[in-house]
Parts: sequence; structure tokens; C-alpha cells
Amino acid sequence: MDTKEEIKQDLHTNVSTKFTVHRKIIKIIGIIIGYLIAFFSLLIATSISWMFRTWTGLTMNELMFHIQSPLQGTDSGIIISYILSCVLVSIGIILLVGIIYKIVKKKKGLILLFSAVISVAIAGTSINYMWSRLDIKAYASNRSTYSTFIDDNYIDPKSVDIQFPEQKRNLIYIYLESMENTYADEKNGGAFTKNVIPELTELSIENENFSGSQKSLNGGISLNGTGWTVAAMFAQSTGLPLMIPIEGNSMNEQESFMPGLTAIGDILQEEGYSQNLLLGSDANFGGRKSFYTQHGNYNIYDYYYSKGSGQIPEDYHVFWGYEDKKLFEFAKEHLLEASSSEEPFNMTILTVDTHFEDGYICEECQDSFGSDQYANVIACSSKQVAEFVKWVQEQAFYENTTIVISGDHPTMDSDFCEDVDKSYNRKVFTTYINSAVEAKGDTYRQYSTFDNFPTTLASLGAEIEGNRLGLGTNLFSSEATLLEKYDKNTIDIELDKKSKLMEKLTEDIVVQEPEEKMTAEAETEEEPAGDPEEIPSEIEVTPYDFRTGKYEIIIRNLSADANIQALRCAVWAEEDQSDLKWYEAELQADGSYVAKVWASDFAYKVSEYNIHIYTVDTEGEPHLFSESTGEITR
Repeated sequence: MDTKEEIKQDLHTNVSTKFTVHRKIIKIIGIIIGYLIAFFSLLIATSISWMFRTWTGLTMNELMFHIQSPLQGTDSGIIISYILSCVLVSIGIILLVGIIYKIVKKKKGLILLFSAVISVAIAGTSINYMWSRLDIKAYASNRSTYSTFIDDNYIDPKSVDIQFPEQKRNLIYIYLESMENTYADEKNGGAFTKNVIPELTELSIENENFSGSQKSLNGGISLNGTGWTVAAMFAQSTGLPLMIPIEGNSMNEQESFMPGLTAIGDILQEEGYSQNLLLGSDANFGGRKSFYTQHGNYNIYDYYYSKGSGQIPEDYHVFWGYEDKKLFEFAKEHLLEASSSEEPFNMTILTVDTHFEDGYICEECQDSFGSDQYANVIACSSKQVAEFVKWVQEQAFYENTTIVISGDHPTMDSDFCEDVDKSYNRKVFTTYINSAVEAKGDTYRQYSTFDNFPTTLASLGAEIEGNRLGLGTNLFSSEATLLEKYDKNTIDIELDKKSKLMEKLTEDIVVQEPEEKMTAEAETEEEPAGDPEEIPSEIEVTPYDFRTGKYEIIIRNLSADANIQALRCAVWAEEDQSDLKWYEAELQADGSYVAKVWASDFAYKVSEYNIHIYTVDTEGEPHLFSESTGEITR
């Protein structure tokens, strides 16, 4: 038998061994925690640095929009830039620390502790810089404070008498990505020594930009809530900032896009215009497709439409989709088609080559500015737009057509305007060509992109009671704009605050919590069970219309006592239903239900599609009602 001393010795050995094991585990955990703290601190610091390099004039509103927007449709170059500049750099520094940790013999813990402390300090300094530069405290305060500025100054188009001429004019509205007057030379109202946009400068000065007798460049100021593409398009179409209460979602995930709002598309649709949106990127990005289809029933001709219609190869993709050279070629085709109809048309076009960072070099671009790629791209855009306008002016329909050209927002390129004097007032490029009316007086006007809304209608010959719509003013009139009444800083501060009107307009926006969103997505992964109901009806699936990019499911003659609360349609082509999409059928005035199936939701895949139609009873239970098939063709 063991002696007492041996038992004590064994006990001591066991305790010592366990203590050593525990110390090793704690040490390993400490090392892992140290590395993680250092890595995430570095990632925060590099992310903040990258953010301000990428978006030099970033505001808190724009930052919130970029955070909330989905990656779908985002230029892959931005994602790659972030990975290279932030993720890989942080990993590289951590690996370097790890190598040093392995090499040194003594005080390894101090090296790791020092690295973690320095990383946290750098992250803290970066966060403090971001807090100060974006004035997050003021932003948070404004977002929790109500203001009546929008409510007091907003003019609802529904309350205004708008009279169009008997012979309605066509409209071509061209949004130029990131195009500013800044790029022109100083003698023409720009901020550069050499004019990067000579053709656009000539177009603007020869036509109407509301510079009065000065005959220099003038344009709209981009106010809060208008500084990114979809917000800019929204502002120029409605006279309002895009202030939305979405956290973790974006407008393309919503069923409706402010249905209570009246936009220029709604007004022109009521006047019998056929309307088209043409862009070389994904129209879904930022909710642009939803906005234009729901406010004017625009035909959408985007990147996916061009792939599906055979305009570009199935595997074609450059920059954000396809380049502006192709955009203007396709625009000519669509314009000739639209002008062959007796209806007046509205052709809205969005360019993309001049998007940050540094733009896209196409085969038309020249090295006029040496190694400055962005300058070469902007110069190329100026030339292409002028050539397109010249082509339009040579067409028979031009006599009765107004052309509006406007930059969407100031550039977000990281360094192109870094040498521009801070006192220079940066404005988006603006010109009205072949307007039905002329400006009153020779006054140089101060205006924002909100003013484009009523001014565009006036350029078509429409008479607007009071000359104001939304927060905008008809610049062809002598009515004062908001920027002629208040300074820019005051307006920006008030736009940042909460508004009863904006809350009412955005009340249909569904703000989902992360758990709710995950549940909703899980529910759509497979079809709900249920038995077919015997309800006498007629199901029609219309042929695919490549011009609008959709086909429709129409359900008629539903029994009045069918106890139906809603109709939903499940549509898919893949056997495993991995591409399953749900569509809510909308009740029509004649009692029928209609669901629109968009080819862009399926990347324009040419195939036969299964359709299962479900009724939803008053208890919210789904029941398989009928089955059919649809087809997307070239």
C-alpha cells in the first residue's frame, strides 16, 4: 500500500498537472483573444480610412444609405477594393505580429499585449475622427427632433392645377452619373485649369442653365438626402429627399415605394405618356425598378433586359453592367421605336461610366489627360453625350421634344476634386434643351435638384398653378427657390430632422427585425402544404413581353363565397426550387387578380416556369388552388 507521503505526492502531482493544463488553456485563450482584438481593431481603423478615401464628401445620410443597401448590383471593384485595403491589410499586419511573436524568445505576452493596445488605440482614434467628421452627435439629435420645414414648404402635386398643352411634347431626361460643373475650367464657371467637359460646357451655356446674363455654367445643388444615385433620381422626380426609416433593408425589398407620393412619372402617365427607363446596370439596385414601375409604369430596359433580349451576350459584364457606348446605341433604338407611336414619350436615361472609383475606360476614351483615368472617362462621357444630343436633334421627333440633362449628384471619387478650393460651390451639371418656354429675366438663379421636378414639367409647356411642386420651384418663373430664401446649411439641417409628412409618406415601409427577416426567408424556401380547392375560376398566363420584361398571371371568376383573403403565386424553373419567387396577386376593379412575373427576378433565364397559385384564407392559412406554367423567351 502507498504510504501517506506517496499519496500526498501523487495528489500534489495531479493538482500541479491540472494547474499546468489550465494555465496553458488560459494562455491559448488569451492569445486568441489578443489576436482577435488586434484584428478587429485594425479592421475598424482601415475600414474608416478606406471609407473616407472612397467617399471624400461623405455625409451621415449617405453612409446610412450605403450601409442599408444590398450588395446586389454593387460594382465588384468596390468590394474588391474593400477586401484588399481593409481585410487583407488587417490580416497581413496580424500575421506579421504572429511572426514576431514566434521569433522572440522572451516577453512574448508583452508583444501581443502591446499590439492589441496599439490596435485599440488606433481604432479609437479612427472612431473619434469619424464621429467628429460626420458630426454623428448632431445627426442623431436631428433624427430624433421634429421639424415642420418639409411640411411647411412641400406643395402636393395633387393639390395643384397642372395644365398641359394640347400637343404634348416628348421628354428625354438624361441623368449623368457624378457629373459636376466643377470639371469645367474657371472662366466657364468650373474649378479646373483645363476644361474636362468642353462639349457639355458648350451645351449648357448655349441652352438654358439659369445663369441669366452671366452666360456661364450653373446647376443644381445636391442637398441632404439627394447625394447618391437613387436619392438623386427620386429628388429630381418628386422634389423630396429620400429619407427612409429602413434599418438593414432597402427599398428594393419593399412591396411598395411610397404609394401616397406623386412623382413626375405619375403626372406624365395620367397625361398619356409612354415611359421608359434605360440604364446599363441592375435596375433593382437601390429600389430604382420599384420606384419607376410604381410611379409611372415605366418599361425597364436595364442590364438584365439587354442580356435577356440578346442585345449583349449572356456572359457580358463590365464595370456595373454594360458601358455607356452601348447605352446610347440602345437609347437610339428605343427612341425610334417610341417616336413611331402617336403617344408622347418620356425616355429617362442613366449613365454609369463616370461612377467612382476612377470610372470605366471604354474603347472610345482617349488619353487626353495622360494617366488621370477619371478625367479621361469624364471627357469621354462629355463627348458621347454631346454626340447623342446631336443625333437626337437630327431626328424628325426632335422639333417636339425637350431634352433635360442633369448630373445625379457630386462625385464620390476619392481624389479627383481634392484640390478644388473649399469655398467653391459644387453643383451638378444642368441644362434644358429645346424647352417650350423661356426663363423670365436675366437673373443668375440659386437652385437645388428639387427644382428640376416642376421645371421639367414647365419645359414641356405645362402651366403649374403657383409654379411650385414638392420642395421645388419652376425656374422658368420668377418664383423664389428655397435656396433663394434660406442658406444651404439651414436647409440641410432641417432636412435631417424628422418630418410628419415624410413619416406619412413612408408609413408603408416595413421595418423587419433580423429575426423576422430570417423567418420570412425560411418560409419561402419551400411551398406550404395544402389541398387544391374546388373554386370555379379561369386562369390565364399571358405570353412573355420582352419590351416590358414580364408576363402576367390573371385569375378571373373567383367564387364570392370562397373565403379568400389573398392570392399568392409561387414561380420557379429549377427542379430543386432554388430560384423560387413569390408574387402577391393584386385585386383589380373588375374582381380579377393579377400577378406580374418579372424576368429580371430570374436573371432573364429563358425557360418554362412552374406556377402554383395559393389562396390564403381569413385565418392566414395557404391552400393550393391551381397550377399552371409560364415562359420567358428571347
